[in-house]
Amino acid sequence: MRTRAPWRAIPGWSLWSLPKRALAYVFLVDSGAVLAVVLSAPHPVPSRSWLIAGVLAACAGAHLHFSRWIERIRRDHSHLPHVDLCSIWIFAGALVLPPLPAVLLVATIYLHRWWVVGRWDTSRPPHRCLFTGSMMILAALAANGVSYASGLREHLMTGRPSGVLDLLGIIGAGAAQWGVNSLLVGIVIVITVKLRKIGEAVGSGADNLLEAGQLALGSFVALAVTWWPGFALPMVVAAVALHRTVLIHQLELAARTDNKTGLLNAEAWHLQARLELQRTRDRQTPSTLGLFMIDVDHFKDINDRYGHQVGDSVLREIADALSSTVRRGDAVGRFGGEEFAVLLPMVERGEAVVIAERVRAQVLGLKIDDSAGGIVTGLGVSIGVAIWPEIDEDTLEGVLAAADAALYEAKRLGRDQVQVAGAQRRLRRSPAVRTTYAAE
Repeated sequence: MRTRAPWRAIPGWSLWSLPKRALAYVFLVDSGAVLAVVLSAPHPVPSRSWLIAGVLAACAGAHLHFSRWIERIRRDHSHLPHVDLCSIWIFAGALVLPPLPAVLLVATIYLHRWWVVGRWDTSRPPHRCLFTGSMMILAALAANGVSYASGLREHLMTGRPSGVLDLLGIIGAGAAQWGVNSLLVGIVIVITVKLRKIGEAVGSGADNLLEAGQLALGSFVALAVTWWPGFALPMVVAAVALHRTVLIHQLELAARTDNKTGLLNAEAWHLQARLELQRTRDRQTPSTLGLFMIDVDHFKDINDRYGHQVGDSVLREIADALSSTVRRGDAVGRFGGEEFAVLLPMVERGEAVVIAERVRAQVLGLKIDDSAGGIVTGLGVSIGVAIWPEIDEDTLEGVLAAADAALYEAKRLGRDQVQVAGAQRRLRRSPAVRTTYAAE
């Protein structure tokens, strides 16, 4: 049997499907990493540094081996590049090693990471792992340069840390690694991903806090290995435990979040709404609770005309409009399909109507790319508003039914408007009627 030569597969690599700007950027970063390795090669490396590099590589390998299934799950639940937990070992190496073993440590870590995690994922081809490793090589070299220039590396390797000055050196090196890494990642995200918010390019607050935590742990690993390399071993246990904790938090967030819009899903929204209604009822001073039921007008026509991918974009844009228009602390959720719900604690009828009208106007002003050179405009939403205790209901289901009846009335009167539920609800919630209107 004749086998295909490996080089013949090169024209079919997914790398070539990248936009031209992204392809040029990938080659620029990869070339920069290769050049950095070449320039760092002539520097002499003491034998003790190779020993420390070997210990850090072994610890990083053990950490990833014992948490490989965790990392696979995290990757499967990430829609944008997420924070891996390699920086603990990379930053430690950047602080105490000369440039060559520092960059070889990064290359070893990411090669091993691809072998145990990335090679099983066909949606993440090898060039992505290579690019990630190249970015981390450049980031580690930035930290390495600060450590050398500040005298931190020499002080650590000779066992004579100088207190506050070396602490500032650690902070400076961490800022350098974080800054270069964030810049390189942010650029590739902006080039390749259509962002809903520019803040997505620099990651969430939780992502940056996790990265800062890794750098802090890495600094303690650096202190430990310069005292005796074997002291790095206990950090493997801590790293695996941190990895597991991060996964639990990520899965908890995924269980509460609608994966299409990023809003609360129906179950999580119901739970929060039920608790908030109970808190409102239990307050000693009279209080109110508002609830919006929102339905996108003629959404089926959007799907039929533009396709479901554009329909999904419309839902995401409307979700962002809702989140940015309601008050801080209001809970926005997606019920499924084109239905949304908003919970507004301690809101009076007049304020609720103003907010609802603001939401309607915000959605009406949206302009969404249809991916074919056109723009989707003129979107409308019908909104039903219910205020407890103005309505004669004592349960969340009753308040929802009242808001739903007001939404039905908004649909009946011509859509793209706000209607408020009366004190006595005359129309019971009818899923069959809602389905009929949702299809129009």
